[in-house]
Amino acid sequence: MSLIVDLLLMLIDVTYSILCAVVRTFLHPRLKSIDGELCLITGAGGVLGRLFALEFAKEGAHLILWDCNTAANEQTAQLARKLGVEVRTYTVDLSKRQSIYETAGRVRAEVGDVDILVNNAGVVAGQRLLECPDELLERTLLVNCHALFWMTKAFLPQMKARNHGHIVTIASALGLFTTAFVEDYCASKFGAVGFHESLAHELRAENHYGIKTTLVCPYIIDTGMFAGCEIRKEIQSLIPPLEPLYTAQ
Repeated sequence: MSLIVDLLLMLIDVTYSILCAVVRTFLHPRLKSIDGELCLITGAGGVLGRLFALEFAKEGAHLILWDCNTAANEQTAQLARKLGVEVRTYTVDLSKRQSIYETAGRVRAEVGDVDILVNNAGVVAGQRLLECPDELLERTLLVNCHALFWMTKAFLPQMKARNHGHIVTIASALGLFTTAFVEDYCASKFGAVGFHESLAHELRAENHYGIKTTLVCPYIIDTGMFAGCEIRKEIQSLIPPLEPLYTAQ
């Protein structure tokens, strides 16, 4: 009996999600204005992070760009500055909690309170589990999941004080279902999805309705991160990897 009830609830949930997706296809939600908002993006030196930075800049948001690659981060900053917005860059190791907290303190002192936090940075070991060094597996969990806790603890208090802000978590479809040979990535993204959804419930429970949350779970994006990853031949033409610019927009 319990199994039947679970199946019915699942079918109701899936049907509701499909109907919502159909409605949103024709009735697009009203976009919020972010002109003049201060937006912090992690992983800003990567393909997707750079596109996020440019898209936010086009909408008038001022940027704080974090990445472990100083040169790539500066390249993103130069492109964004051409769009007429203020940009500050910081070199940060998101696998180290203290690095996050220290840099967050610098941001608050040098720039001010962050309005929009985009947790975009992500890594993958890309090796079979038993052949992968422990340090690489651990790094995936630290960057993709643990860093979400430290980023939120660093910037959410100021958002709560003003009851204003937006937290964006770039997770993955592999945080909803799994595939072979990416155990570290799947585990980290399942953690990211769980963290984000629980945080959203907490904000509602505390009546912080001025702080919005957005969880993004994209399919494979053609950024090179999953180069060599093969999709089942029967469906390759139906669901090819997503274009980075389309994903960011």
